[in-house]
Amino acid sequence: MIHELLKKYWHYNAFRPRQEEIIMHILGGKDALGILPTGGGKSICYQLPTLAKEGACLVISPLIALMKDQMMGLLKRDIPALAVFSGMSTEEVDEAYRKMSTGKYKFLFVSPERLLSAHFLDYLIDWHINLIAVDEAHCISQWGYDFRPPYLEIAAIRKFHPTIPILALTASATPFVQQDIIERLALQHHKTFFTTFARPNISFSCFEVDDKTVKTIEILSKVKGSSIVYCRSRRHTKELSEALQSQGISADYYHAGLDHIQRSKKQDNWMNAQVQTMVCTNAFGMGIDKSDVRCVIHYDIPETPEAYYQEAGRAGRDEQKAYAVLLYQKKDLSALLQSIDLRYPSTDTIKEVYESLAYYLEIPLDGGLENTYDFEVVDFSRKFKLNLIEVMSSIKILEQQGYWSLSESVFLPSKISMIGSKEDLEMLELQHPDVDEIIKQVLRLYGGLWHHHVSIRELLIAQHVGASIDYVQMILRKLHGLGIIDYIEAKDQPQLFYLHDRLPKQQLRIDKTLIEILKKRYQDRVQFMIRFVQQDKFCRANYLIHYFSEAKETKCGICDNCLQSKKELQGKEDFNLIRNQLLIEIDQLDKVNIDLFLKKHSTLMQANVMKIIRFLLDDKQLALNDAGELIKKK
Repeated sequence: MIHELLKKYWHYNAFRPRQEEIIMHILGGKDALGILPTGGGKSICYQLPTLAKEGACLVISPLIALMKDQMMGLLKRDIPALAVFSGMSTEEVDEAYRKMSTGKYKFLFVSPERLLSAHFLDYLIDWHINLIAVDEAHCISQWGYDFRPPYLEIAAIRKFHPTIPILALTASATPFVQQDIIERLALQHHKTFFTTFARPNISFSCFEVDDKTVKTIEILSKVKGSSIVYCRSRRHTKELSEALQSQGISADYYHAGLDHIQRSKKQDNWMNAQVQTMVCTNAFGMGIDKSDVRCVIHYDIPETPEAYYQEAGRAGRDEQKAYAVLLYQKKDLSALLQSIDLRYPSTDTIKEVYESLAYYLEIPLDGGLENTYDFEVVDFSRKFKLNLIEVMSSIKILEQQGYWSLSESVFLPSKISMIGSKEDLEMLELQHPDVDEIIKQVLRLYGGLWHHHVSIRELLIAQHVGASIDYVQMILRKLHGLGIIDYIEAKDQPQLFYLHDRLPKQQLRIDKTLIEILKKRYQDRVQFMIRFVQQDKFCRANYLIHYFSEAKETKCGICDNCLQSKKELQGKEDFNLIRNQLLIEIDQLDKVNIDLFLKKHSTLMQANVMKIIRFLLDDKQLALNDAGELIKKK
C-alpha cells in the first residue's frame, strides 16, 4: 500500500534510505526520531503514513516559509492541507480550525507558539489526529544551535491524544541533542532512525585567499549550472552580484530586506535557471527544492557546523558531483572569535534592548500582552544606535527566556473588511464618485467582506478597473479614512509577539547560568569552524561529519585535502611502481599479505610503501579480506 501511495502522489518507484523503515514504524503506532540529511526526504516520512490511515497529521514547524512551502507542495498533489501562522487574523485562524474540524483535511501546519493558545487546545481535543510530526526537532533542545522555548510545550499536548505516535525529524543533531529531543518530547517505545551525514558526491574545499571576489568569479566560471553564494551582509550580496555580472556571470542577489514581490521574482528566476547564481544571505534556501545545484560557496565563514552542513548540503541533491567551497581570510577568523561576546551580550545590554524596543514600538508599561508588532531590526538598531548583532542576540535570548517570540520575515497579504453601512455606500456614490468604482469592484471580487477581514490583491483589482496598483492603494486608504472599510496593508516584516506585558527593565529576570552554558557551547562551535577551515591534513568531509559523532574509515577522496594528498603521492616515482607491483601480485595470487609485501622492500622504503597501501585502500582501489590481506576492490 505504501509503495502505491509513493507512486501515486510522488511518482517515485522506491524509497530513499530509512524512509520505509520510519513509515512502517509510525504505522505501527510507535514514536520515532528521524535524523535525515538536508534533502533526505524528511517530509515523506510523516506525509505518507498520514495518507495511509484515517485522520490527519498535526505538523509543528518553526519557520513560516517552510510551513507554507510544505503546504503548497501538498496542495499541488491534491492533498488537502491547512496552515496557521502569526499574522493571520482571528477570523482566518477560526476558519482554518473549523475546516480542520470537518475531517476533510489531512494536514494542519502550526508554529510551536500556537500550542500555548487555549483557543487552539479547545479545538485540538475534537480533531481526529493520527500523527504529530515535529519538524526541525533540534529546536526543542537548549543545547541545540536554534533553541525555541515553545517547543517545550509539545509533549504537554499529548494528553489530548495520548495514543497517537510522535515523529520528530531533524537534519542535524549531535548525540547529546538527540537524547535531549527524546527526553523533552517524552517519546515512548521509540526508535531512532539514522542515515549517514556523509555526502559522498560533494567535494568540500576551504581556501584562504587575498581576494574573495576574484576567487568566486574563478570558481563560477569553471563550474557550470546553478550555484548559491552565501554572504553574511545584505550589502555584500548586491555588490558581489554586480561584480559577477560585470564578468559575464548570470547572477542576482537576495536578502530579507527585499519586499515579497522582489524575493519571489528573484527566487523563481533562479529556480527556473533564468539566473545561474544567487548571491544571498541565509534567508535564502530554506524549503527550496532544487536538486541540481552544482556549487555552494560560502563567502563568509558560518558560525556553526550545523548551519554550514545545512547550507552546503543544498548542493548536489541529485547525487551528482557538486562542490561546497568556503573562502576565508585571517581577519575572518578573528571576527568569528569576537562574535562570541556579541552573540551573548551583557545583562545590561539585553535589558537596554528590551526597553529601547518598547519605546520603538510605543508599548506602555503593563501593555503589549499577546499583541503582535511589525518589526524591522535594521531600522530599530540604526535609530537607537545599537549594534545589530547585539540587538538580534538580545532578542533571541529574551525569546529563549520566554518574554516574546519573533517570527521570521514573511509576506502577509492586504486585508479588507466592510465597516460602513449600505447607506454609507449610497452616500459614497454621490459624494465621492472617484472611489465608487473601486469599492464596487472589491465587492464583486471578494465575498464575506461584511462579516470579517478578507485577503485581497491590489494588483487584481487594478487589472479589473484598468488602473495602477498605486492608484488602487490610494483609493483604499481614502475609503479607510472615510470609515467605509478597514484596510490592513500588506506586511513583509518580522513580527514580535509579546508573551507578557511590558515590564520595567529592572524587573527583567535573566537566567545568567543558562546564558553562560549556551555561550560555551556556541564558543565550541565557533572553534570547530576555525579548526575546520585551517586544518589541511585530514579528509574535509570526514572531519565535518565527525562533529556529529559519525566516524568513517575511508576518506572521501574528492575534498581539497584528499586531492592534495593524492597529488603528493602520485608525484613520487615510487607510487606507480609499488602500485603496479601490488596489482600484479594480487592478479597472480588473488591476495597479498601486507607484512610479506613490506619485507620485499628496504627498511627505509617500508614507511612509504605503507602510506601507498593506505592510500589505495582509502581510494577504494584495494580492500581487505577477513584475514587482513589485500585484495582488489570488487
